[in-house]
Amino acid sequence: MSPSLSRILTRYQLAEPALARSLRRGCSTMTGMMSGMHVTPTDADPLDVETFATPLQQRRFAAAMERIAADRAPGTPVRVYVSAAPRTMNSPKWDNWLAQITEELPDGVEVLHYRGVFNDRPYDWDSLVQEIDGIVMVGKQKRAGSRVYLFGPIARLELRSLVASKPVLLYGHNLGLIPVIDCKSQVLPPEEAPRLKLVAPKRWQPKSKTLKAALTALNPDSAAKEKHTIVRNHLAHPFVAPSHRPSA
Repeated sequence: MSPSLSRILTRYQLAEPALARSLRRGCSTMTGMMSGMHVTPTDADPLDVETFATPLQQRRFAAAMERIAADRAPGTPVRVYVSAAPRTMNSPKWDNWLAQITEELPDGVEVLHYRGVFNDRPYDWDSLVQEIDGIVMVGKQKRAGSRVYLFGPIARLELRSLVASKPVLLYGHNLGLIPVIDCKSQVLPPEEAPRLKLVAPKRWQPKSKTLKAALTALNPDSAAKEKHTIVRNHLAHPFVAPSHRPSA
């Protein structure tokens, strides 16, 4: 394990008790987003469902997303971070995946990712997390066509830091954006740096009320009528409002 990864994991492990308390408080609103998700599947295929969340969890999630949208001041920028491992960003399909994610997010959303934000400075999630409004997780498919996605320890910690308070979406290849609340989750070894598995429901419907609620929470002021903005790799000031950002 690299020294930098060790430091990051140590910092989050020390914060685990506080994080757990925060998640429990958040889950009074979004109950069981990452654990305890339950649905009655068919006997033939446990993945043959539209969601792994209960109706109560879905209602609470939708209500929380509506509050986020209602609390946003008109004209406030909306920034979504796309979490992806280096090998994912090195894939020849990366640009297509990023374009599809951007297309599925509401108009005006500013899309950030590692190479744009941390291109010329050390990785510091704590400095970024307060400045973003949601996250899209891009994992490794277990195999081509699979609905199972695997994530490393850093991606898991990024997800956990937002899951109880902001929209967290899985990017499903050929499925589009799926709220994590609708997915089945499992923590994987090793214990010192646990990984995460997310399983998308087999009968997932893009018109679901949870996805609609999440996208509503990420919708900037429609009056601005801004186009999607993909942050360039040479971005030096990721948190400057788009209209005041220095020229490349």
